[in-house]
Amino acid sequence: MVYYPNTEKELRIDASNLKTFVKSIFLACNMNNEDASVVTESLIHADLRGIHSHGVIRVPDYVKKLQVDGVDPSGNPFVLKEFGGTSRVNGNNSMGQIGAKFSMLHAINKAKKFGISYVSLEGSNHCGALDWYSLMASEAKCVGIVGTNALPTMAPWGGMDKIVGINPISISFPGINCDDLVIDASLGQTSHGKIRIYAQKKEKIPEGWAFDKDGLPTSDPEKALEGLIQPIGGFKGIGLAMMVGMLSTMLSDAKYGSNSGNMIDGAISGVDGQFFIVINIGELIDLDTYQTKINEMIREFKSSRSLKNNNIYLPGEIENQLKIHNTKFGIPLNNETISNLNDVIDNLQLNISLNDLLK
Repeated sequence: MVYYPNTEKELRIDASNLKTFVKSIFLACNMNNEDASVVTESLIHADLRGIHSHGVIRVPDYVKKLQVDGVDPSGNPFVLKEFGGTSRVNGNNSMGQIGAKFSMLHAINKAKKFGISYVSLEGSNHCGALDWYSLMASEAKCVGIVGTNALPTMAPWGGMDKIVGINPISISFPGINCDDLVIDASLGQTSHGKIRIYAQKKEKIPEGWAFDKDGLPTSDPEKALEGLIQPIGGFKGIGLAMMVGMLSTMLSDAKYGSNSGNMIDGAISGVDGQFFIVINIGELIDLDTYQTKINEMIREFKSSRSLKNNNIYLPGEIENQLKIHNTKFGIPLNNETISNLNDVIDNLQLNISLNDLLK
């Protein structure tokens, strides 16, 4: 989790108003009401939880996918093959959120029947913040594990060529009587979207996030966008990123690495892959015992001595706090995001105004 700089100076918009505004854009791109709501919910979820790299900053890119790049606004996912707790789903070149939500709900139903499930999704596209899906499993009192391939932005350890994606993974454990414990993390030190936001704000990125095109560490976001994202944990991060990418693509017809596109020409529509693993806790341990164990773990974690009076946060706790704050005071939007959204409105010739909603 990263706090973005200077959000306190930015204009804010009520989440419900932003949801209505964004949904109207996707409706204008020939999505039906239900699918437009799904994609919008994913973006607002991310912005509320402070994951702005996967929030409404993505709207212009998504509109381009729907109007120019060939993503099908009316694509319907379907189960291609299934056996026991495993299934292979084809997203039918729908928006990534459509196929991914379909796959997660299918995986939950499978886990309720078989105890555990694995669902591979092919024919997909960029699906937004992964914790939106893993938390669906937690709501069903299950463990959720979700991963996706991503466009290559990292090099093999010791290499120079962009052939490895940051390939994020999200894991969520239900809290049941407390907040869910969830992590949604790329296997690079950051994401391309986070660097874009720093570039929009004309702010330096933290050291250790990226290399420039010559392989030298940089804190300049523009040079970072041209260069390489640094992996977490050195060679270990590259290895883990490869494995998440493989789980997302090798067990289906989805494309891995540079076969899915690149950061210059963009993604190839309908070739992304994701995977969804759901574990039904109640089939392994009774929920009362599970809750007791969770409570004990949280108590031990939170009672740990802090270094230099630092706060000690559980996985997902910062995002939960940001959601409460942003729900109350509105979602912050930087000037470039506002300008880009206004451009989308103009290009679609919509009779709506973003500026009237800002405060």
